[in-house]
Amino acid sequence: MNRILKTTVIAAAVMSVAGVAQARDQIRIVGSSTVYPFASYVTEEFGATTGNPTPVIESTGSGGGLRLFCNGVGEGTPDITNASRRMKVAEFERCEENGVTDITEAKIGSDGIVLGQSSENDDVALTREQIFMAVAAMVPVDGELVENPYTNWSEIDSALPDREISIYGPPTTSGTRDAFEELVMESASSDMEIYGEEGYTDIRSDGVYIDAGENDNLIVQRLSEDTGAFGIFGYSFLEENMNTISAATIDGVAPEAEAISSGDYPIARSLWFYVKNQHAEEVPPMYDYVDMFMSEMMIGADGYLKDIGLIVLPEDEREEWRQAVADRTTMSVDVLK
Repeated sequence: MNRILKTTVIAAAVMSVAGVAQARDQIRIVGSSTVYPFASYVTEEFGATTGNPTPVIESTGSGGGLRLFCNGVGEGTPDITNASRRMKVAEFERCEENGVTDITEAKIGSDGIVLGQSSENDDVALTREQIFMAVAAMVPVDGELVENPYTNWSEIDSALPDREISIYGPPTTSGTRDAFEELVMESASSDMEIYGEEGYTDIRSDGVYIDAGENDNLIVQRLSEDTGAFGIFGYSFLEENMNTISAATIDGVAPEAEAISSGDYPIARSLWFYVKNQHAEEVPPMYDYVDMFMSEMMIGADGYLKDIGLIVLPEDEREEWRQAVADRTTMSVDVLK
């Protein structure tokens, strides 16, 4: 190899290594569309105030994010994943199978799932059972389970609006969908003997429930165009769009911050993120970002994220989770059982 060619090859190699190092200075985050607005705020603040590159963040849904996170360790896999429900045992076990064996779990706050509609409509009061009867694939009629025949809300209950049932909701990869199935579908049907003790969570696929993707903002936008429809999304998106969107009460309780925080609102869930500690050396800014996210400045009672819709945890619980994250506590499967 002549000297000029050799020098060119060495220079290219140095540039390549430098490029890789620089790229890994940029944290990669995936996961929940519900947590996305909160995490995006932190990423922007982190990039603006620390001198580090602004992290790259993608809204992939909770399930999609955890799948990417658990694919393995190293380049091409995310450093952090956000989730609007807790990691499942099967997901933890898949992480372990793929070598992701050192994970720290962080709980950042609470959120409520709302059934929103255009504010052009009159207020609506719904129960979980009525919602179940509107979206379940099979419902009881004359003592037998049949394919859901309901096309209008007033067919379920004459007190409900004389409106076609049309609901924009999240896909199966979404933590919001998981929580909706558990907190509405399972909860409403577990007391119905015809479904058995475990309840029923299959959602109809005849076009009444419309898979609207992972972006909750798009669901909100569709409600402005399709004013007769409802949408299922997180409370923070309701708070950001109060001028155009209103929410149904559920079992007599309105989705308000205090009711969600206290647990009085029946469709409330916790918000999380998961840190791949095995990337700490490769991605030096990662822990600085994590610590900023868990700070009082962000998730505290007067924190920035409360202003954009996060329901804050009680002070003692915030401190407990903050300490666990500061200690880089490695989670075990036992906490998920």
